[in-house]
Amino acid sequence: MPELSIILPSYNEEQNIENTYNTLTEIFGKEELSYELVFISDGSTDATYAEICRMMQKDNRVKGAEFSRNFGKEAAIFAGLEISSGDAVVVMDCDLQHPPQVIFEMLEKWRAGAEVVEGIKSSRGRESIFHRAVTGVFYSIMTGLIKMDMKASSDFKLLDRKVVNALLELPERDTFFRALSFWVGFKTEKVYYDVQERQFGKSKWSTASLIRYAISNVTSFTTLPLKVVSVVGTVFVILSIGLGIQTLVRFIMGTAATGFTTVILLILLIGGLILVSLGVIGNYLARVYEEVKGRPRYIISNVTENIPTHMYLKGEWKKND
Repeated sequence: MPELSIILPSYNEEQNIENTYNTLTEIFGKEELSYELVFISDGSTDATYAEICRMMQKDNRVKGAEFSRNFGKEAAIFAGLEISSGDAVVVMDCDLQHPPQVIFEMLEKWRAGAEVVEGIKSSRGRESIFHRAVTGVFYSIMTGLIKMDMKASSDFKLLDRKVVNALLELPERDTFFRALSFWVGFKTEKVYYDVQERQFGKSKWSTASLIRYAISNVTSFTTLPLKVVSVVGTVFVILSIGLGIQTLVRFIMGTAATGFTTVILLILLIGGLILVSLGVIGNYLARVYEEVKGRPRYIISNVTENIPTHMYLKGEWKKND
């Protein structure tokens, strides 16, 4: 059993697979460390999985799996957690924007007793001003909603095997890895890093995908938006009662104004609030619907030859004892 497993979610990263393999093996080859590299091809439409298999033929420490379609990075991370066998597990990006050298600092803290080692961004690297602004708003909202600092967080972290097992026991299908690794608790330490530039390809995260990611994660991890809707609704009811009393008094005193514009604006405002509230409720109903169906987080179509004999249970990866 290796001491360290490195999980590398990969979506259309055929240009990065060999470079990532070469970089990691060169770095870890200088240390007496037993490790494995677990690549998960998230329904890639290029030769990502073929490259993973090619690396496995060169080095048996490389493992890989391919999804039947694109299930998303969260599913790829959990598939990697299932397949990994190391005492410590590191999740990092396949494009090496997470600097591999930081892993040694993570291992030091783990060996000293830490069970979760969070990679915290000191800088975000090169981004457009608009994308940086949208990202800042997204993380500020997420920080307020889930009550953990998301502004500098990332998926780059080390987990002890007991933490991995705890995460795999969670029954929900719609997961948010960054928040769940915080939610399960355990002794946590931090390391800091600067985001590196990609050598090949381009980021798969657009502003639109970031917005979808935000909505999905907020509704899957916290019920605070529903509570906000209730509070706002209560405030509007109180304001409406006050406005109603004022209108009635003016009517009795014979000083009531026509107020057509005010009425129209109130109707538009309340109508908009109702529609937004229904949208929030609808998102949560959709989450409930998806969970009740009980479909698997992912479906694996192929695995590399060096992965032990396996079976599928409800479409998910399960290792034989």
